[in-house]
Amino acid sequence: MGIIPDKYISEQMKALGRRLKGSSDKPLNGWLAVSPLFVFLVVYLVSSIIASDFYSVPVSSAFLIASIYAVCISRGKSLEERITIFSRGAGNMNILLMIWIFILAGAFAATAKHIGAIDATVNLALKLLPGNLLYAGLFIAACFISMSIGTSVGTIAALVPIGADLASKIDPAGLDPGLPAFITAIIVGGAFFGDNLSFTSDTTIAATRTQGCTMKDKFKTNIRIVGPAALIVCGLYIFIGSSVESAPEHGNVDFLLIIPYLLIIGLALIGLDVSIVLTTGIVVTAIIGFSKGSLSWTGWMMSIGDGIKGMSDLIIVTLLAGGMLEVIRFNGGLDFITRVLTKNINSKRGAELSIAGLVSLSNICTANNTIAIITSGAIAKDITTRFGLDPRKVASILDTFSCLIQGIIPYGAQLLLASGLTDVPVFSISSYLYYPLVMGVCSLLAILIRKS
Repeated sequence: MGIIPDKYISEQMKALGRRLKGSSDKPLNGWLAVSPLFVFLVVYLVSSIIASDFYSVPVSSAFLIASIYAVCISRGKSLEERITIFSRGAGNMNILLMIWIFILAGAFAATAKHIGAIDATVNLALKLLPGNLLYAGLFIAACFISMSIGTSVGTIAALVPIGADLASKIDPAGLDPGLPAFITAIIVGGAFFGDNLSFTSDTTIAATRTQGCTMKDKFKTNIRIVGPAALIVCGLYIFIGSSVESAPEHGNVDFLLIIPYLLIIGLALIGLDVSIVLTTGIVVTAIIGFSKGSLSWTGWMMSIGDGIKGMSDLIIVTLLAGGMLEVIRFNGGLDFITRVLTKNINSKRGAELSIAGLVSLSNICTANNTIAIITSGAIAKDITTRFGLDPRKVASILDTFSCLIQGIIPYGAQLLLASGLTDVPVFSISSYLYYPLVMGVCSLLAILIRKS
């Protein structure tokens, strides 16, 4: 067999390039290129309004319709080539790594819950609550628990019933009708603090993976933004609750069960890869469960399966969003959005504000802070590259502003769950939500008072 001439190879490569480009080198009109995003938002919002419930309509269904639409409007390509472009986006390395971390995080959360680690963490937090600092202590407990378990919803589910019981003990005659809503709001606010910082939170995972920074670096940047907000709110609760003397009751504290949470926080802080951190957490949880007899091999396997299953919708949404955004990028949509958002911006401060506005709008429309970060992440990355922003700060902006919006919209999962557990109206709870608002102010100041 003879050697293939370089000229022939060059001609074939050029021909392949022409085929891949298709019959038209012109990108779609800017608004048409980004229209899949609007299709997603309209389908999801209209469907949710018709159903009168933002959580009865799966986000994955709206993303599927928008993804099909995105493939259909792409021109100059065969159907097979369009699907290839979509699949390339869904199979992007960052997308797959994010999914891998979601799987590990779900498995860890489920196995830790199975052995009773959540109950032990709640009992420890309540044991440490001082009587005359009840409100501040409850806020700190919610912060600690949510940072440990990585979910604001799980923290609310664990602590809100306890908070409702505390309200009845503090005011048995019911003379203060706003007390249940106030205590519930304390827990919800603390839940968002930990969710925003936790190394196992899906919002943290999404923010760091889309921006290409480590969780450790994002944590260091993020804590400088939300730490002052937490201290301000904690001081406010100390002042409000200084006259309260009732101490909460708690169950027995098994310190061995708290080790998995303390371990993953410590390992993440020293800079180990999150996959190693979560895998270690799963193994240590299993060892503790086996040694105490609270976990069998079958039970461990079932817990891992349940944890992965609990992440399945988020995994599907991540794949669909990655594919759809790649089609939008291919059609020139992401460049168009970046140009529109940064048209009158000539500073890093303005670029960061545009990212904050983008993720906030996405969260208002989707009522899901993780989905808002995934949807906005690629565009934010483009803006970061163009203006030379710090990926660690951009990841923090995505996380904090999405948590801000998620914490104040009345149709968010957190407020709806808290309302359902206490029979307190959502708007009554939101009127006492101090932390998300103070966090929003601190996040905005972190952008406005930057040096350049």
